[in-house]
Amino acid sequence: MSSKNIQGSFNNTTEEFVSPEYIRNRFSKIMSNMYKEEVPLYGELLDLVHDINKDVLSESKELKEHLDRTGEKTRLNMERHGAIRLGKPYELFTMRRLFKVMGMYSVGYYDLATAGVPVHATAFRAIESTALNQAPFRVFTSLLRVDLIDNEQLRNNVETILENRQIFTEKALQLIDQSEKEGGLTKEDAETFVQEALETFRWHDTATVDYEMYEALLNQHRLIADVVAFKGPHINHLTPRTLDIDKVQISMEARNIPPKDNIEGPPARKCPILLRQTSFKALTEKVTFKNNVQNEEMGEHKARFGEIEQRGAALTQKGLDLYHELLNKTRKAIGGSPTAENAAEYNQLLAENFKVFPDNYSELQSEELAYFHYFTTDKAKKIAKDKKYTKVDINQLLENDYLTIEPMVYEDFLPVSAAGIFASNLGTDDAKREYQGTSNQELFENDLGEPVYKLTKWYEDMQDESIVKCLAEINA
Repeated sequence: MSSKNIQGSFNNTTEEFVSPEYIRNRFSKIMSNMYKEEVPLYGELLDLVHDINKDVLSESKELKEHLDRTGEKTRLNMERHGAIRLGKPYELFTMRRLFKVMGMYSVGYYDLATAGVPVHATAFRAIESTALNQAPFRVFTSLLRVDLIDNEQLRNNVETILENRQIFTEKALQLIDQSEKEGGLTKEDAETFVQEALETFRWHDTATVDYEMYEALLNQHRLIADVVAFKGPHINHLTPRTLDIDKVQISMEARNIPPKDNIEGPPARKCPILLRQTSFKALTEKVTFKNNVQNEEMGEHKARFGEIEQRGAALTQKGLDLYHELLNKTRKAIGGSPTAENAAEYNQLLAENFKVFPDNYSELQSEELAYFHYFTTDKAKKIAKDKKYTKVDINQLLENDYLTIEPMVYEDFLPVSAAGIFASNLGTDDAKREYQGTSNQELFENDLGEPVYKLTKWYEDMQDESIVKCLAEINA
């Protein structure tokens, strides 16, 4: 939504709304500053990623030109994704409304239960390329599947605990209502909204349950304890984007940042695909548990960490199917998720299995394994006007150098990688659990209040838009 003038609600003056991109950037920046204060190691991580990105860009003219052409270079150092975990449908429904004020929409449905984590999720982000480049903030948002708690008494207790909490401030709710009714927020109201919304994501070191209940939740699943035992869904990580995750992985120790044992996702490639992620291990944080004032009980909680990601080309459904086939083949061969003991073997096997996945953009395009932006070349200005070119001519136009391509960056997430990050940096076996036959997108969308954007459809539309634009230029 672009800035526009409206009649003020409470007076006769005309006030200007700020854009959702402005609000999203403000929120992302202030949240990042808050997280640096709460988790100082995250600040060290940002410095490391910034230094490596600067070195990579100075060494690779080709990569710099690619990022310039796709508009990604300007967003690189401000790019972040965060993650939160919600407890009840009302929280998801209201979070959707809150993010919409920032121009963020629900994209994709992710079932993490099959990977041993009792949640399903979506990603809130902008849905236009220009909006993404202006403010590339995403939040991976999970909703606890209370129905997957197999202890009936504990399940009832969880529902009661969650029912009695309110994670949004009254002022934030008022401003969400106001934005929906009036079509936006003024700069002053946007600033208030950002500060009020931030309270939902803040860490609280006092639990809302006693230690006995916390232990019961923890024994059911570590994530359940994190969702249920606290006042709100504290942001559990913020993730900068790097251009070389392998350099980050080997450089973390030198900065006293303890890395997880293995990079999640596809192997290192000349043409990166999807998403590769690593992290530093979760903090052990002191927590005061609910009890009588004279007998407060101190304990510890581990949930929050620092994550780093390297993004590559978005894959088509055909590409995704091949990716999952090769990943599953590798994991099956080593008996599941990689560990510190078998990380070297896993990485060697992963690289070997992925040799069948084309590693140049021309093949990825011709075999329809990835999505691309299309651009006309200078040569296209001299093309013969003896016919009207259509989509069936695209490959011939590429071959004749009238068009060129750039890979479309993957803007979303990988549930197996998310579960792997969770399991390895927390040092827990929870993710080895399996919840069979639990995927329920219809239930999730009912709780959300609207359908999610289908992942592949979004990329198809973006690619098609660039092709249509090129054909219009050629046929002009």
